[in-house]
Amino acid sequence: MKNKARYLKIKDKIITSVSDCFVVAEIGHNHQGSFEICKQLFKAAKECGVDAVKLQKRNNKNIFTKHYYNTPYNSENAFGRTYGLHREALEFGEKEYRELKELADELDLIFFATAFDPSSADFLESMDVPCYKIASGDIVNTPLLRHIAKKNRPMIISTGGATMKEIKKAYEEISKINKQLAFLHCTASYPNQFEELDLHVIKTYQNEFPDHIIGWSSHDNGIAMALAAYVLGARII
Repeated sequence: MKNKARYLKIKDKIITSVSDCFVVAEIGHNHQGSFEICKQLFKAAKECGVDAVKLQKRNNKNIFTKHYYNTPYNSENAFGRTYGLHREALEFGEKEYRELKELADELDLIFFATAFDPSSADFLESMDVPCYKIASGDIVNTPLLRHIAKKNRPMIISTGGATMKEIKKAYEEISKINKQLAFLHCTASYPNQFEELDLHVIKTYQNEFPDHIIGWSSHDNGIAMALAAYVLGARII
């Protein structure tokens, strides 16, 4: 059977080359800092039939310079007067994360997050998340990759904007420590136009990483292209 070796287990979900797709609802910061909206998004995701819900976790003072943190932010979508305060308004703490994890358990959803820095990864580890997401921009952040790999949990890595050389470098660094990883093809524009998707990259990744699950991080509108990605071999979307 082709790609028989591909296998990844996230909590009680087993993902293989012949399994159903592992579908993740990207909640991110779309809750706009509202705990109630976030809970509503979890419930809506469950109604849509997804397997998992995902947030994003940042220690903003660790990842931004002091100057950038204090830069005035005048966007009509700003939640704070500086960019740092805007980002802080979107972050949940331990209390919210624990309640959201309980809600996800009640809804029979897998709950995890993207870690943007080591301290956020440590925070998520204290929440006992079953896996970690790595954002496209951090595929070249070798210290962060190593830090998370040492936690010995599955890692789902987006690749938007990365060269194959950079992706292979990330693979080499992580696989020395942790073999539980999946790569997601990703086009780094929002939203994607269909002609930008280049979904055959999924096949390229399958050839380059024959022992690992390949998926797709979808930034397009609608669901049609997710079906195409699955047909091409994506098993995480």
